Amino acid sequence: MSKTIGKIAPRLGVLATIFILVLVRLGYLGGEGSLHIASDKALPIEIEAQGTETPLASPEDEAPSADPEDTGHRAPLTSTLPPGPKDFHGKKGPHLSFYVLSKPGFAESIAEELVEHGLNAVVICVKDMHGTVGYNSGVPLAGEIGAAVPYIKLPDLIDFFRSKGLYVIARQVTFYDPVLSRYLGYPDGRWVYPSDERAVEYNLAIARELEALGFDEIQFDYIRFPDDGEIGGFYPERYVAVNAFLARAREELSVPISIDLFGRVLWPWNKEKKDPIGQCLEEMAPYVDVISPMLYPSHYVEPKLKANPYLTVKLALAHGTSRVDKPFRPFLQAFDMDIPPGMTLPEYILAQVRAAEEMGADGYLFWNPRSDYSVLWEALDRK
Repeated sequence: MSKTIGKIAPRLGVLATIFILVLVRLGYLGGEGSLHIASDKALPIEIEAQGTETPLASPEDEAPSADPEDTGHRAPLTSTLPPGPKDFHGKKGPHLSFYVLSKPGFAESIAEELVEHGLNAVVICVKDMHGTVGYNSGVPLAGEIGAAVPYIKLPDLIDFFRSKGLYVIARQVTFYDPVLSRYLGYPDGRWVYPSDERAVEYNLAIARELEALGFDEIQFDYIRFPDDGEIGGFYPERYVAVNAFLARAREELSVPISIDLFGRVLWPWNKEKKDPIGQCLEEMAPYVDVISPMLYPSHYVEPKLKANPYLTVKLALAHGTSRVDKPFRPFLQAFDMDIPPGMTLPEYILAQVRAAEEMGADGYLFWNPRSDYSVLWEALDRK
């Protein structure tokens, strides 16, 4: 990130650069990936925003301590309730970090809001972009490298949400993993590569454990290489590695699989496979059940898309659905960033929802970096 900011600083000026750094620190450049680009022209300014899961403060600043009575590293229990329905269609709900879910009473209050507002799913972050596995994982390597921290109790939390009639999705960040990266000796200390069998097996072991714990669906995020090259380059080995990981996951998991993708992956130029991240929609789709592109309008550089949330979501889904026959369940922006003048955040959210519904999206999800959905409830009350 510092390298990227350094490159653009001369063009932005000191105050603008400081402003960008503040946004990154606060998590408002959340949305796994860089600013989106609809065309294949080089970005005039490309700001790397690492992760859909960026808490407002760092884990050390905001995250509560792990349960002091739960200090042993052991295999977690399995769910005590019967498996939920594996019908992944029509699911709508917010993403929640394990930090907020560890706060007393939060799960109960959010479940009440979900039911009241007609939502039927919840996405729980179980492994985040810091490399933390937020429950008492029994995967040996997670314990060995100090990644497993029991912020939430599984399967208790799964059972609770399921008792409320909610479909429970586990979101697992995969290859952006500073803990594993440092342990394996990667130079940048942030990424591990999908071509590294050690990283692949570690993530698949966690996914298998999540299925055994009782989650209804596994959602993979950061299933890519770093965005560290020019669009227009030649990266065949990256696409092979990303596809191979998904093929392994499809073979080893029996629950539905969904994937979080850059919004730019939906646009037609993506099929040319000239993006350094290694994500090609046509090649990834056969291995998954649901595609969740992150369509945050604020992350686009084109003014007409940035200023029109309805148009942005509609165009992106039109491109995506024309390329693959697979259900799309987009992540929509539920945070206050670059809202067009004269539009409120509730109106901004509803414009995205309307576009998703008109385009036949198979449900939709909401992202807020704080897991604060008070404005979402306000928006849905107007719907």
